[in-house]
This record gives sequence, structure tokens and C-alpha cells, in this order.
Amino acid sequence: MLLFYDSLGGGVKKNCTSFKRDGTLNITDLDWGIIIAVLTLTMAIGLWAGKRASKNSSEFFLSGRSMPWWLLGMSMVATTFSTDTPNLVAQLTRENGVSGNWVWWAFLLTGMLTTFIYAKLWRRSGVFTDIEFYELRYSGKASAFLRGFRAVYLGFFFNVAVLASVTLAAIKFGTVLLGLTPMQTVLIAGTITVIFSSVGGFLGVLLTDFILFIIAMFGAFAAAYFSVNHSEVGGLSELISHPAVMDKMDIFPDLSDPSAYMPLLFIPLAVQWWNVWYPGAEPGGGGYIAQRMLAAKNEKHALGAVFFFNFAHYALRPWPWILVALASLIVFPDLESLRTAFPDMDPALVGHDMSYPAMLTFLPAGIMGIVVASLIAAYISTMSTGLNLGASYLVNDLYKRFINPEASEKHIVMVGRMIIVLIMVATGILAPMLESAKDAFNILLSIGAGTGLIFILRWFWWRINVWGEVMAMVMSFVVTVILMNDAFDYIDNHMKLIYTVLITTASWVATVYLTPRTSDEKLKAFYAHIHPSGPGWNYVRKLFSDNGEDVPASNTGDISVGILCMFLGSVVIYSVLFAVGSFLYGNDLTGIILSIVAFLGGFFIAKNWSKVSQ
Repeated sequence: MLLFYDSLGGGVKKNCTSFKRDGTLNITDLDWGIIIAVLTLTMAIGLWAGKRASKNSSEFFLSGRSMPWWLLGMSMVATTFSTDTPNLVAQLTRENGVSGNWVWWAFLLTGMLTTFIYAKLWRRSGVFTDIEFYELRYSGKASAFLRGFRAVYLGFFFNVAVLASVTLAAIKFGTVLLGLTPMQTVLIAGTITVIFSSVGGFLGVLLTDFILFIIAMFGAFAAAYFSVNHSEVGGLSELISHPAVMDKMDIFPDLSDPSAYMPLLFIPLAVQWWNVWYPGAEPGGGGYIAQRMLAAKNEKHALGAVFFFNFAHYALRPWPWILVALASLIVFPDLESLRTAFPDMDPALVGHDMSYPAMLTFLPAGIMGIVVASLIAAYISTMSTGLNLGASYLVNDLYKRFINPEASEKHIVMVGRMIIVLIMVATGILAPMLESAKDAFNILLSIGAGTGLIFILRWFWWRINVWGEVMAMVMSFVVTVILMNDAFDYIDNHMKLIYTVLITTASWVATVYLTPRTSDEKLKAFYAHIHPSGPGWNYVRKLFSDNGEDVPASNTGDISVGILCMFLGSVVIYSVLFAVGSFLYGNDLTGIILSIVAFLGGFFIAKNWSKVSQ
């Protein structure tokens, strides 16, 4: 830790651009003490958890499937609180106003669908990773191929792209707040994260997520408080009445302007949430959300974890980030002001997403240390999750499945740790090549466009087959690459998303009907294992009855109640989100009404909780 302190301190003294307006350095010895204390605690937890994580692959990647809902839910929230998230919110808010956040707020519908329909199904499946699901659900060599291919595609290439986006944000924070070069940030942050992730395993991730989330939330609220009370802002009332902010405050875009409401509200709510695959908001669940559902004690704990995550992610966290973004419009009204304030920053990296770390340079001593520690905590949390998840794919669904099926548990854990290092190295190489959080967000949205519906239907419609999934994955990628060509620059991004969804969906639906079906034996085995309900499995039920076998009883709860709870859950969380905004804006009556709506919706969900968690 002393070596780490010296290396950072040296970097700050030589390259620092993080100064207050009076020219004094923001980072004090008190701040460094807080930062080092948080890092020491993080590493200590990782080392403590390392002994249990080394027992076997189940402990290393799923912590023995014995985790409670509150710890898993907290970990989900901590993971989504990555260093790039406040930067993205700042960019969306500065460019499109508060209503610009609908491009990610719309994913709440996906989260509620996962909560009340799919969480218990994932836990019941008993798979090791969500990619292992392919061979549980589909038959033939094609399912094995898809499992292996997706392990490499998601575990390495796609995962590296996501982690590089997170690291890009860390680079901007490191440059603005600590005066570090991109290479210094990557080396220091990457080394700490790799050591922690490879030693502590999944249990280490969960335990540190619990602590790091608390620190991160405190840091977010502190950043908002001091940004709003900046001398050039003058407090909350002055902020919301400032000419530079007033036209950015609307929660909904201008409904008389199609160029505003189409990309910001209509497309996200009508199409994006159910038909676009995005990390952390996968239709039907997936990725690190599925990993935590699979690690739950039982199905009820899986459901509770996802509900807690969505409430905290969408209702509790957005406004501190938004307030910082709005305040930044006064202090740094345009990109030129950011370039002037940080002349040592690579001009290619100066975007609206840099406004968030720029506002943090005004924090007082002590608070600066807590906020910087919270950002480091957010980085470690997200990166360690991505590294552990990527390694679980490459180990369980590629190495153990195809390369060395007889490998011992000790050997599997060792390979997992080696893969974690490999993924981090690739991430460090890619990160400096990116430019902004929003660019990465749009690319990830496009690549997943059109695939969401098949992930939803495969649990409830027997006809979905492996070739449909292959086509959805390939076509979404191909169409995205084609539309990224300069020749299609005249097409708006939201229309490119629509075209990708339409072409991809039409392609996989046609493929499902034109290619061989999943074998009857596999369909019967899946039905007997999962007990899905609905008319989509009538064909399989008939297979049982035609053979004189008892039809396994459906056990997915009352689907109609689940869907109703999904929409009510969305109403509850949106009501809380907008109630907070109303109180901040001084619209107390609206805030009270929305709070009552949230309470009534929550009461109904609580009354029907047992029905949807069976």
C-alpha cells in the first residue's frame, strides 16, 4: 500500500490538473488516508474470502449457491454503479436534459419482468452460468457450439468492450482528479482489481460490494450536495431557476416534437426494453444478474434480490448524478470551458461525460477523499464482477466443457484466475481507444438490438430453437456493423435501432420455422425440470399424455399476477423516482401524490408476493 501511495503521489505532483479555482491542489493527506483505508479494507476482504473461494469452482464463481437476497441485491446495485454510469448520466442530461435519461430508465420494465417472471426460473434451472442454459434448453451439436461460441463472445470480446468502457471512465477520473496519465490509471486500477478478483472469488465480490455500495452512495450524495452549493451555482433554488438549467429540467421530452420524444421516450418504452439485450438489463435476465440469481439460497431469495436491485438502481440513485450534471451546466457551460479548465487532457477525451469528474475537483478536503474512494470502489465492484463472470463463462462453458472435462476443481480455479488476468490485460489495451461513455452505450445497444424477444420467449414457447438464437445473435451484429458505415450517417441512431430490431426479429422468426426443431426428448426434459406454464408448451404436454405419462404440473406461479406485478412494480419505482424529482423542483403536491401512488402499488405487490414467488 505504501508503494501504491508513493506511485500515486508522484503522479499527482508531476501531472496534476485537479486544482481549485484558487490554484490549490484538491487532494490532501487526509484524502489519501481515506482512499488507502478503503483500498486496504477491500483487499483484506478479498484475502479473507480467498480461502473459501479456492475450495472449488462453485465457491469461486457462485459462492456455494447459498447467498441471501439482500446481499445479492446490494451486489447487483453496486455492480451497476460503475465509474462510467455517472459520466453517462451527466452526458445524457447535458445534451438532452433530464428527459434524456429515459434511454436507460426504460430498462426498468425489463428489470420488473425479470423480477416477477424469470428470477425463480433461473434459480430453478440449476445451471452454473446463463450460457449453460443453451444445452439445458436445446438439443444437438448446435447447442453445444452455441454454448462455446457465446462463452468466447460474451466472456471475452463483449465483456472486454464493457469493461473497457468502465475503464475509460476511470481514465477520465484519474486524469481530472489525480493527474494520472491513462497508462498510469490502467496499470494501477487494473493491478488492484486483478489481485482482488483472482483471490477473493465471487464471495469476495459480494462482501466488498456491500461495503463499497454504501461508500459509493455516500460519495454520490456528497458530490451532489457540494455541486449544488458551489459558489457559481448558489444552492438548489438558484440551480433550478438558472437560465442554463431551466430548459434541461423537464422529466419528459417535448411531446410536440417528434425529434425529441421519439428517440428519448417512445423508442425506449415501446421497443428498447423488451427487444434490446444490454448488460444488466437483459430481457429475461442474464449476465451478472443471472449469476446472482443462480447464487441465491432459493427462488424466493432470487426474486427478492432482483426487486431490491431495481428499486435501488432506478429510484434511489439517479438524482444525485442528475444534480451534479445540472450544476455543471453553470460551472462548465460548454466543451470549450472544460478544455480550458483541463488543458493537459487529451482533446479527444474531452466530452460532456467529463463534466461529472470536473465538478468533483471543487470538493473540500476529506469529502474529496471519500468521493474518490467511492469512485474507486465503484470501479473495483463493476470490474471484479465482469472479470469473475467472464472467467466463469470461459472456464465452465468452454474450458471445462470442451477442452478439459476431467479437470480437477483446484485446476479449474487456477485457470479461472489466469483468465481474469487475460481479460484485464485486453481491457487495458482497448480502454484508451474509446472516447465517450455514450458512444459505448449506443454501440452496446445496437449490437443487442432485436435479440431480446427470443430471450423472453424461449422459456414459454417450445418452438424456439438453437438456430433462432444463432440467427438473432449474428444478424444483430451484422446489421449494426453495416449501419455504422459512413454511408448511413443520414439515418438517426434511433431509426438505426428500429431497423436492426425489425431485420433481426424477422430473421430469427423465419429461422425458427425453417430449421430443425429441438428434439422431443430435450423438450420433455426441460419441461419436467422447469415446469413452465402457458399455452406455448401445449405441444410438449401432449407428448407426455400421448405416451401415457403423467404431465408434470406447471409451477411458475400465476403468470397474469406476475405480469400485473411487473407493471405495478414499474409504477411504484417510477413514482418514487419522480416524487423525489418533484420535491427537488419544489412541486411538493405532485411529490405527495406520487408518493401515495407508490405506497398503494407497493401494498398490492406485498399482498400478492406469495403468489408470484411460488
